[in-house]
Amino acid sequence: MGRYLHWLWWLGVLSLLGLGVQAEPVSRNERVVIVSSGTAGAYAEAAQALVDGLVRADVARQGIIQLTAAEMAWRIRQGQLPQPSLFVALGSDATQVLASAKQSAPVLSALIPRTSFERILRDSGRTASSQLTALYLDQPLNRQLALIRLVWPQARRLGVLWGAESLAQAPTLHALAAAEHWAVKEATVNSPAEIFIGLKQVLDDSDVLLAVADPQVYNSNSLQNILLSAFRARVPMVAFSPAYARAGAVLSLHVTPAQAGVQAAALALDVLHGRPLPVAPVKSQDFEVTVNPHVARALGLSLDDKVLRQALRRLEQLP
Repeated sequence: MGRYLHWLWWLGVLSLLGLGVQAEPVSRNERVVIVSSGTAGAYAEAAQALVDGLVRADVARQGIIQLTAAEMAWRIRQGQLPQPSLFVALGSDATQVLASAKQSAPVLSALIPRTSFERILRDSGRTASSQLTALYLDQPLNRQLALIRLVWPQARRLGVLWGAESLAQAPTLHALAAAEHWAVKEATVNSPAEIFIGLKQVLDDSDVLLAVADPQVYNSNSLQNILLSAFRARVPMVAFSPAYARAGAVLSLHVTPAQAGVQAAALALDVLHGRPLPVAPVKSQDFEVTVNPHVARALGLSLDDKVLRQALRRLEQLP
């Protein structure tokens, strides 16, 4: 599952495609320029949902330009930077290109994890603002804890493995868990050799393992052993990718590329109507729950992903 799993989980590290493709001509009437880190899979799905949302709102199709990150980088080198009302960057590579460019139009980054966006901000010397903000892939921690509470109402001990990039979220998780009277059983991983030492410490004293996206902890080399260890310890794992649920996590909470594209279109329309992008990065409004029924049954659980999704939406008073 190697590269495909890593893509589903991180979505910002696909190889650039289209290096030898003639870029789409950019007119002087472009309103939105979509820059994608790739041309297939999640990027294509999100881009299509974004374009469809704009066109349904009467944005002229010829005013929506689609480029790859490689094509955009070439245009910048050639001094042919487009001048739209808004750039939408899909994925880490596209965000990196636009964050490093000197352009007056605002940039909305989508299909990007929080840790990747924050790293790009640091590398480019910028801060999140209405000129450069993000629509995160990550599900907010309060939503993840609400899902755990729905499935395991008696759980009181929450296990977490932190890596260097995810550790900044620990204070937020501690505060949310304290409000629910949960104990957080955690370990910090600084190297691959420490993963399973920390995992054993966490599993020995946890009711549920919450997987927080961090490539130092969860990657194609470590995933199967983490899942197997959690299953043997009979500690259910809640993951952040449907691929993880298919691989052996009990369930996952995640946003689909199409859902991200729809929300990005709504934010883009705000800009086209004269409103600025939000200064602070935005959480995903929509989401999906994926259940692994085989693992759930083995752990004595009967779960329905659609029922769980609707229950979460009711808790958040979403339509």
